[in-house]
Amino acid sequence: MDSWVRFNAQSQAKERIIRAAQYACTLLGYTLQKGGASAELRRTISQLEAHMSLTRKLLRLGNSVEALESAKRAIHLSDSVLRLCITISHLNRAMYFACDNILWAGKTGLISKLDQQKWSQRSFRYYLFALILNLTRDVYELRLLIECEGRHRAAKSPSSPNPSTTLPADHLSSPSTPAALTTVALPVMLARFRRQLHLLVTVLYSNPPLLLDLLKNSCDIFIPLDRLGIYPTGQGFVGACGLASSVLSILTMVHPWLKLKP
Repeated sequence: MDSWVRFNAQSQAKERIIRAAQYACTLLGYTLQKGGASAELRRTISQLEAHMSLTRKLLRLGNSVEALESAKRAIHLSDSVLRLCITISHLNRAMYFACDNILWAGKTGLISKLDQQKWSQRSFRYYLFALILNLTRDVYELRLLIECEGRHRAAKSPSSPNPSTTLPADHLSSPSTPAALTTVALPVMLARFRRQLHLLVTVLYSNPPLLLDLLKNSCDIFIPLDRLGIYPTGQGFVGACGLASSVLSILTMVHPWLKLKP
């Protein structure tokens, strides 16, 4: 119950729920189209999705200010890579929200003769840049944690041989033919791959906030890629990705400890 109270108090909680419902409508509309549903039912779902999108834009009014404040706080981070990625990401989010607010004003008639297509494409470009920076930040933190875990394991077993450098004795005296080199290199490469994969799984398993943020950003990035025509994936895939990322966002609101910091 305490988790639900905290969730309901969040200013973005309603927007996240409506976002999940919007992309659920997108996925449902695609499913109905493939299933041969009536045009009237599909039109109703499409109108419902459009109304939810407009409601979300209304709830996001003023979010640019919050994004700018977050950028100001990120400037003081000690890590230069995190400082750059997070600050510029928040600045792009601020521009995305600003374009989205203008688009909302155009859709409601407050701004007449607004080129909605142009402003929609502009907002998705800022959204895409922000997601690319967020993914860069996730990969950077993941690499740091993998290196830290690798050093920790090496310190615990300093006398164990390194499979990436230790070769069987019979290979040391074998001729350096391509076939022999391949025979030597393949087991080494496989051992190194297994070790890195095990490190990756261990780090992600022990860091749920990083795992959820990586999954959420990976799902979200397909939305602007599709809307901008860079990598079209179709309404069904976009709806599934949007619904998945929305559920993950709601999860981080219900359980704040799952939100990646800073």
